[in-house]
Amino acid sequence: MEENEEKKVDSLARKLSGVLLQTWRVGRKSLTANMARLGFSSMEENEEKKVDSLARKLSGVSCDAHAPLVSSYNDRIRPLLDAVDELRRLKVMQEGIQLPTIVVVGDQSSGKSSVLESLAGISLPRGQGICTRVPLIMRLQNLPDHLLQPELHLEFRGKTISTDEAHVSEAINLATDEIAGDGKGISQTPLTLVVKKNGVPDLTMVDLPGITRVPVHGQPQDIYEQISNIIMEYIKPEESIILNVLSATVDFPTCESIRMSQQVDKTGQRTLAVVTKADKAPEGLFEKVASNDVNIGLGYVCVRNRIGEESYNEARMEEARLFEAHQLLARIDKSMVGIPVLARRLVHVQAMIISKCLPDIVKKIKDKLSANLSELNRMPRHISSVAEAMTAYVQVIGLSKESLKKILMTGEFDDYPDDKEMHCTARLAEVLNNYSEQLQKSTVVDGTDGNFLMEEIKVLKETKAMWLPNFVPRSAFLAVLQRKVNKISDTPVELIAKVWNYIEKVVTEVLMHHCENYPQLHSSTRRAAQSLVAKMKDKSTERVLEMVEMEKLTDYTCDPEYVTLWSKLMENNNAFTEIMNDYSEPTTLHIEGFVEIEVGHLRAFPKDIRDQAFDIKMRVTAYWKIVLKRLVDSMALHLLLSVRNLVGKELEVEMVNEAMSPDNGGGIERMLEESPSVAKKREGLQKSVKLLKDSQNVIAMIMDKSAINAD
Repeated sequence: MEENEEKKVDSLARKLSGVLLQTWRVGRKSLTANMARLGFSSMEENEEKKVDSLARKLSGVSCDAHAPLVSSYNDRIRPLLDAVDELRRLKVMQEGIQLPTIVVVGDQSSGKSSVLESLAGISLPRGQGICTRVPLIMRLQNLPDHLLQPELHLEFRGKTISTDEAHVSEAINLATDEIAGDGKGISQTPLTLVVKKNGVPDLTMVDLPGITRVPVHGQPQDIYEQISNIIMEYIKPEESIILNVLSATVDFPTCESIRMSQQVDKTGQRTLAVVTKADKAPEGLFEKVASNDVNIGLGYVCVRNRIGEESYNEARMEEARLFEAHQLLARIDKSMVGIPVLARRLVHVQAMIISKCLPDIVKKIKDKLSANLSELNRMPRHISSVAEAMTAYVQVIGLSKESLKKILMTGEFDDYPDDKEMHCTARLAEVLNNYSEQLQKSTVVDGTDGNFLMEEIKVLKETKAMWLPNFVPRSAFLAVLQRKVNKISDTPVELIAKVWNYIEKVVTEVLMHHCENYPQLHSSTRRAAQSLVAKMKDKSTERVLEMVEMEKLTDYTCDPEYVTLWSKLMENNNAFTEIMNDYSEPTTLHIEGFVEIEVGHLRAFPKDIRDQAFDIKMRVTAYWKIVLKRLVDSMALHLLLSVRNLVGKELEVEMVNEAMSPDNGGGIERMLEESPSVAKKREGLQKSVKLLKDSQNVIAMIMDKSAINAD
């Protein structure tokens, strides 16, 4: 490795280890309490000390600029790359945590396989059409001792298949057929190839299917869309480095792989281009890589593909001679040509992306684990006995009562800050105000139609009897009053229906919320709410009808406002009499609280009848205000008392009776049967917690293993 690149890698390693150590120390304490409470073991003290010690060693290790590429890289970055690979094996990406990845993309026949073969020193599947039909995760690991035999194996679907250099291509084909079928289709399920061999760079790359637009025989018609979806899934995350393989024989802007990478990496800062087949099209290659028309931020590396039966060493020697001696290719800077340069560049890029991402990954794992532990802790514990079920049910009732008390009685709505329908005291006050306004409209007297006092005169005619003529008969007053009460008698009943329908909705929603983790109780709880509200509604309706009947039965009030208002209204009697007697006067009477009144038609009636009718009208008008006030106030007090009784005692009694009823099939016992949705959620959280805990410990275990090897 060149001295400056060696220093860059060493600097990244020291920086990464120091940040990683700090991230680990900050994060580990915050999880201990939650993990212990839920029965998950935490890291032992001696293990923590090993992690701290090794991280300090990694952050302080010295760099020998003249050390071999592989060993220098191994000493500092290899443990961290192993950690990332182990996180990938654990499938931590399922938790939404992206891993730093070098993703290899290229158009079909761009030479991807040749580049990867040269880096790994092994033969990969070749042939017509798509050779790579599944994402191939290639983990290359250098064996320091050249005397050791290479170790190769495949990992997929929980299996590990050992192979060797002579048979690795065949093994990949067999594994691909098992994953994607023996046709020419593709699959998103990855296949991992582990290559441990002397002289290979320590790299992990994901090789994706080559891009093709035209399906061949046996391929699905939407093969391009399928491949595009897989590629975009891997290259879209910011943690991905795109290794774009381009053939020197084509114009770079026309490459589909360039178009895709530019969609997700517009600045090109995550894209490194390797140009293959330089020996096939040397003309203009220098100008292509120098002009950088396709905006490759991490630069270009030009390589020569291995030809025929050349060994890998022979191919490298020929490659070196080509870029040294060829008239056109020799113009390209030596820092941009050859597989060794590509290997060093990828090593550096990999160290860079790990340095950038791994501390953040550790933090995300910690945050996700903490969130899942908290959610698991909030879930109802699994119930295993009737006593536990009864305790849980009583808790549901208690929480429901507390919520209903807040929203129906005290006007607190912090549980539903944005749901105005659940701000119950405000909504009930609005309903009652509307009810009062509706009743008040019945007091307005329209006298413009010539019917003023006509109803009272008719009643007087029907209630006359043998008594002194100057007395207003009480029966006439009651008859007029009863007619007015009858006209508004439906309004209080309609109010009761509206209020209790609303309360039923609120009570049901609160109960369903607090027993959401016990779906086996939903039907009985809903029935209890409906039954209780129906009973309360019937009682309220009965009470309101009784109030209406009382108002129709007799006339009584001790409110002095009645006499005051009647006296004030009777002050208009003199003006009324003058209009009746003086035919030169206008026939319009003005009385406060009335619309302008036409009284000319009353001159045709005897004076005593007119005076008695006027008196009854004023008495009924004054008394009607008392009646309406009673109907509104009594209704409000009745509803407040009913709501208090519902929350305070009726709800609990109704729910317990419903749950214990033989007709209900043993509601309490059914709580022992955890619902499939809750069980699935609990199982999912437990699996996620285990995965994240294992992931959190991966870095510690990899470091611990490296420390033992170092000792």
